[in-house]
Amino acid sequence: MALNFVLPASPSTLAPAPSVATHHASTASAGPAGAAPTGGLAATCATVAAVAGLAQRQRNRNKVARKFSLNLPNMPGFPFEKSKKTVVITGASSGLGLQAAKSLAQQGWQVIMACRDFQKAEKAAKEVGMDPENYQVIHCDLASKQSVRNFVQTFRTMYNSLDALVCNAAVYFPNAHKEGVILPGLFPGGGPRWSAEGHEMSFAANYLGHFLLCKLLLEDLKKSSFSAPRCVILGTVTATVNGAELGGMIPPLAHVGNFEGLEKGMKAPVTMLDGGAFDGAKAYKDSKVCDVMLMKELHKRYHKETGIVFTSLYPGCIAETNLFREHYPLFQNLFPAFHKTVTKAYVSQEEAGQRLAACVADERYGTSGSYYSWEGEAGTGGGGGREAVQNTEKDLDWFMNYGSFRTLSIDEIGGEAADDQRCSKLWELSEKLVA
Repeated sequence: MALNFVLPASPSTLAPAPSVATHHASTASAGPAGAAPTGGLAATCATVAAVAGLAQRQRNRNKVARKFSLNLPNMPGFPFEKSKKTVVITGASSGLGLQAAKSLAQQGWQVIMACRDFQKAEKAAKEVGMDPENYQVIHCDLASKQSVRNFVQTFRTMYNSLDALVCNAAVYFPNAHKEGVILPGLFPGGGPRWSAEGHEMSFAANYLGHFLLCKLLLEDLKKSSFSAPRCVILGTVTATVNGAELGGMIPPLAHVGNFEGLEKGMKAPVTMLDGGAFDGAKAYKDSKVCDVMLMKELHKRYHKETGIVFTSLYPGCIAETNLFREHYPLFQNLFPAFHKTVTKAYVSQEEAGQRLAACVADERYGTSGSYYSWEGEAGTGGGGGREAVQNTEKDLDWFMNYGSFRTLSIDEIGGEAADDQRCSKLWELSEKLVA
């Protein structure tokens, strides 16, 4: 956007300059005989001033109007900018979040990439060809409650409302509890990680930060001009919301118990929601159960009142993602091949990103309380196959599991996330932690 300006020329009709000859004559005049010339210094000064004035007026006559423009960046909310739907996506610097951001930006959305690493996000957006007009990176570290609050404050200085929120970011430390692989000291896990406020990192970044972000941005979603603003929270097959799925049967199983650890504040030495011994893989799974519980509780508390659509989803097994960067190198190499050839659950980052974008922008994905899951060509949630909105009927998957990898209504969500009382308890305990 350019603002154009014109500087007017200086007036050219100016009074004529006093004659230089006149000043020379006055300089030569003398007083009484034998006396020094009178007013010599004053006359000399007047002459110099007259010459300078004459030169300035000549320059003024030569001036013309000059045009210039000031190029300003497109500023969200600026009165001259055409309005666009606005979406906040956490963890948008890589993997699923980045691909969803790319897809939505291509559809004309204004994408706010809420990321911990600003430079990484900017570089990633450029590498996938995102139009700078359609995205903005704002720092947000979900493991820090103050950082989340700062993000919301910054967002509100630039945007008047929000049309969609995507809670996607996650960390995963599957071997953090191990002393090593095969032998102690060989790829040691390093123990639990801690957030800025002293909470176990998987719980803080995957769930608690998103809980606070949702609570704060609810007011912005309410201001949306979109007929049905949306809040989408990522789930996972390992959260055991569908007991028929193989991914949810692999130990360690998700188990939040009665939130014994959360009741104690989830600070050292407490690392697990159920108050048990630390297990890095289980900590991730437990946090994702909480994410599905959060979606359900948001739906129950706010959907009818506000019209905001709250959903969750499992987009398929994204086996090639930075989420596994903390896993053993051998696992990182074999995991994608295993899911491409054996489980048939593999889905590319690009296709998964398009699925997430559909939950944000596609009118068909507007049923609040839904847990969307894609069938995949082999019925195991991988690439291809039926769309999630069509994938509601029970059938057999590749492993002869009946009713797996299908979209669930809020009343069909199973496992611990099915317990409405525990969902409410999680909400109340979480409110105390972020107060």
